[in-house]
Amino acid sequence: MTNPEIRVLLEVQEKLYEAPGILPVARGMSFFGEHAAGWLALGAAGAVVDKRRRREWVALGAAAFTSHAASVVIKRVVRRTRPHDPRIRIGVGTPSRLSFPSSHSTSTTAALLSLAYLSSTPLPLAGVPLMMASRMVLGVHYPTDVLGGAALGAATAQVVRKIERRTA
Repeated sequence: MTNPEIRVLLEVQEKLYEAPGILPVARGMSFFGEHAAGWLALGAAGAVVDKRRRREWVALGAAAFTSHAASVVIKRVVRRTRPHDPRIRIGVGTPSRLSFPSSHSTSTTAALLSLAYLSSTPLPLAGVPLMMASRMVLGVHYPTDVLGGAALGAATAQVVRKIERRTA
């Protein structure tokens, strides 16, 4: 009997892994989200360009950084290993063998929820399930890894926003 999370990963990969353009986009998203670097750069660029909302852009970067750091600590406590079923194709290298929570899903959710607050539109949130799916397409996370990461990222963004608003 196959683990239900392995079945989900295999289904995701069956449908998407070889679809035109999916793998290069998933790898690009992986590169952008590595160590939250893309989100930190976005926050810094926003703070430089949009002086009127500098605090909110800094908060976006702080949420991405803090959520990423929290995910790394949690990974070291939980110590869940990445998917290792021989049927799962691994589409990208990873800096560790630890899986829960997905740091990419964590920092992406924190950054995009912060961007949704900043822009007063939910449109940025459309990127969250895309990052979550990309981690499964690449075979490096279980569904609960990306769900847990998204929940951690959302909580972090909300706490950072409250702090930013209180100190304004």
